[in-house]
Amino acid sequence: MDELYAHFFTAGCIKFGEFKLKSGIMSPIYVDFRVLVSKPELLKRVGEALAAKLDELDFDLIAGIPYAGIPIGVAASLASGRPMIYPRKEVKDYGTAKAIEGEYQPGQRVVVIDDIITDGASKIEAIRPLEDAGLVVKDVLIVLDREQGGGKILANAGYNLHSVGRLSDVLAALVEAGRISDEQRTKVARFIAEHQFA
Repeated sequence: MDELYAHFFTAGCIKFGEFKLKSGIMSPIYVDFRVLVSKPELLKRVGEALAAKLDELDFDLIAGIPYAGIPIGVAASLASGRPMIYPRKEVKDYGTAKAIEGEYQPGQRVVVIDDIITDGASKIEAIRPLEDAGLVVKDVLIVLDREQGGGKILANAGYNLHSVGRLSDVLAALVEAGRISDEQRTKVARFIAEHQFA
């Protein structure tokens, strides 16, 4: 895993500095897996890592969350050979007017896939149309857990969180590899501890 974390850093998926988050808070770290669409070899490796986690779960379909979770979900689908669907962020008011793309049947069990988790709100929002369509969601699988309480929030809502990696593990691997300083790790760890959502 340490090698994969180093590739995330090299690819620019994990950046250190000062970044304004959606909440308006300034963060010393920014995680952005959207760049993976331009890194096919790394995206393939992420798909393989997700597929290994999927082997531990009981499900019928993968559901990628728009937008970052869709290419990651496709990579996991290709690596695992399991079919995928995805809930639309905006439901079309023309054509089929589908809320969910892909083939599914009510009662099928779905694993939701996305890139990262912070507070879990976007995961719960994306699960709603799946459940409204009669699908069963118990598990959420992500590439990286920021460890800010999202897992607890999902658990309180009745879902199990699974992740390829945790931010603390990434930081430790990057310090060990000489990619970041111990001071940078400490600064990020303090930020995470001070900004918990659960």
